[in-house]
Amino acid sequence: MNGADALCDTLLEGGIDTCFANPGTSEMHFVAALDRKPQMRCVLALFEGVATGAADGYARMLERPAATLLHLGPGLANGLANLHNARRARTPLVNIVGDHSSQHLQYDAPLTCDVASLAAPMSHWVRRINDADDVPVAAAESVERSLADGGAVATLIFPADAAWNACSAPPVIPNAPPALPQVSQRRIALATNALRTHGDRVVLLLGAQALKPEARVLAARICDATGARMLAQQSNARLERGAGRVPVLRIPYPVEQARAMLDRASHILLLDATAPVGFFSYPGKPGSGVPEHCAVHAISSSGEDAYQALQAMADDLGIDPNRPVIYQALARPGLPTGALSADAIVQTVATLMPEQAIICDEAISSGRRLLEMTAGAPPHDMLFLNGGAIGIGLPLATGAAIACPDRAVICLQADGSAMYTLQALWTQARENLHVITIIFSNRSYALLHQELAKVGAGRAGQNASRLLDIVEPSLDWCKLAQGMGVEAVAVDTVRALADCIQVALSRSTPFLIEARI
Repeated sequence: MNGADALCDTLLEGGIDTCFANPGTSEMHFVAALDRKPQMRCVLALFEGVATGAADGYARMLERPAATLLHLGPGLANGLANLHNARRARTPLVNIVGDHSSQHLQYDAPLTCDVASLAAPMSHWVRRINDADDVPVAAAESVERSLADGGAVATLIFPADAAWNACSAPPVIPNAPPALPQVSQRRIALATNALRTHGDRVVLLLGAQALKPEARVLAARICDATGARMLAQQSNARLERGAGRVPVLRIPYPVEQARAMLDRASHILLLDATAPVGFFSYPGKPGSGVPEHCAVHAISSSGEDAYQALQAMADDLGIDPNRPVIYQALARPGLPTGALSADAIVQTVATLMPEQAIICDEAISSGRRLLEMTAGAPPHDMLFLNGGAIGIGLPLATGAAIACPDRAVICLQADGSAMYTLQALWTQARENLHVITIIFSNRSYALLHQELAKVGAGRAGQNASRLLDIVEPSLDWCKLAQGMGVEAVAVDTVRALADCIQVALSRSTPFLIEARI
């Protein structure tokens, strides 16, 4: 039993049986240990950002962590953008980063760097393993930390000698996560007092655990009884929605629209959510989505029991636990007609998507009407770009498909951001995943054209356009996908798009559709 065996055994004891990896020399003893542990599913990613993004999608669906295996500081650096997204989504993830052996650090070899400092900004917790006998305790702690506070990125730095040396320390089984702490009666009283006295000028702003279907039922009863409004925060890791579930509107992305939506509110009650802010600042415009006359109260924070908070609020208000609520009716929009456009793509997906589909949304500006058009679709899950770092769509869909092999995964993907983690298609082909990728092929960073005007810089001229448009040459998505082993077709009509989606849904293998708009 060496340190690598001990690490693998501890992960398995903690319920982690999937590892998304891009290993190097420093991790070879851990790779060898994985070969001795057939219970662990090993998934190769050809770029570290695919490994970290796939681990994120996997954990969002199963609500338990996967592991990643990255090579030294530069390998970690390649995966940091999607670790940032996972951190913002509060995704449970054990991020294992190999490092030089302790005795080799003195030589300052070419790949030597400060791994801990690189990891810290994108992790909730970072720990370096001291030696082989430290592995069981450190590994168990990493699993526990990943499940703490509503989900966390736990980075474990694993020196090569701690992997290859014998481990004489006894095994350690990670502790199950403790029950979520309950919200204080003081905060419950604050919330119910606002609801009693201000009623229809109160907004319940829900996020994370407060957006779970059973929590939304409680929130809907509270709103129906008091006249308050229920909204979802703008950035959400996962939203279970569609027919048979309580509908909820999301705070819009543009800060001006967020302020307009909240203009009548005098109190916002945050339940596992954050107050709305603009993604960016703009000259002469506010940075906060909250109007100045509106008070914001944090009722339950991340890692606290949002369901208990809602239940306590309902009890305090004397709301009948059997009070009826309105559930979303099944209502598909129907296939569009006319030319293919971004809205036509979304409408076609909303019409054809099967029950229990998983939608991974990185359509960026092209998918603005996605929630509206899919509101009455059959029950489904939607995964979003939480941290704003583009390049998560393809990996997120890959991880979700591995987590839920019996469900269709539909990735709505902007063409520009797809190029950041294109290698995910190869992993989808190798793992034979049922992922349907629809590329919104407008050959442009369309959002950046909009942002250029919003910051007051005007319209794109010749030089600016060369930084914002993806032409000369245009990307050939069919060839790119086929080169990764994924079947692909390009379409430019609604009818062809619908036909291709139906074909892709009838199969169980990855399929890419380039929708030229």
